[in-house]
Amino acid sequence: MPDDRLPPLREVIARHGLRARKSLGQNFLLDLNLTDRIARAAGDLTQGAVIEIGPGPGGLTRSLLRLGAGHVVAVEKDERCLAALEEIANAYPGHLSVVAGDALEMELNQVTSGPVKIVANLPYNIATPLLVRWLTPDRWPPQWASLTLMFQKEVAQRLTAQPGGKAYGRLAVLSQWRCHTHILFDIDPRAFTPAPKVMSSVVQITPRTAPLAQAEADDLQTITAAAFGQRRKMLRRSLMSLGLDTEALTRLAQTDPTARAETLTIENFCALARTYRNLRESG
Repeated sequence: MPDDRLPPLREVIARHGLRARKSLGQNFLLDLNLTDRIARAAGDLTQGAVIEIGPGPGGLTRSLLRLGAGHVVAVEKDERCLAALEEIANAYPGHLSVVAGDALEMELNQVTSGPVKIVANLPYNIATPLLVRWLTPDRWPPQWASLTLMFQKEVAQRLTAQPGGKAYGRLAVLSQWRCHTHILFDIDPRAFTPAPKVMSSVVQITPRTAPLAQAEADDLQTITAAAFGQRRKMLRRSLMSLGLDTEALTRLAQTDPTARAETLTIENFCALARTYRNLRESG
């Protein structure tokens, strides 16, 4: 339902000249029914803070606040959008903080303390590197309690893919290693301004109490980057970029050296990551 405290989004966009910029990966979602649906999918918003990355003119921001978020921290790189977001902050005094800057250059604890939920229609061009950062902090469980995020549908399918399929890759391993990952619903391109060429999907990610298997995040990233970087090759060839004896690496990790990356389970990759660290430390 419309927010009586604020003018319509299209009016705000016209008044501030907020034409979406491809260089910033912007596609504005103006349908309040859809932004409300995303906000509701995030669950109880009254406890702790909500971080939104790339709010643009503030469609989802309005829904988060209208549906009860106690405090929203909106991180926006595009200076053109700041005045529109300040209008929302004025309509919800004390409930919205606008942080001007690049989310890729910020850590979560720099913008808020305590547990947070991250809810965002992520700009397409920073979605994957941001997600990898949130999935691979040194300490686990992480600061965030859940991620409710919109991606291109192809990316969402890669996050939830199982071994053996073409979509299964590094993102699937890194996300499912420590988290439960689910696609909630799709959003048609026509819902956006401008309309992207692909379908979008809203994904929810929640931390597991403990990872599926023990590994260090940086080692797992290294192993998966090498293995999936040449996914058509057998492991004994694709892992050669690591500079180790790949026959010894796979043997000690009890992994078939003739296997290809897309056939390995997350537990297999964790075994390779642990062995990789042991071999490096043993010299």
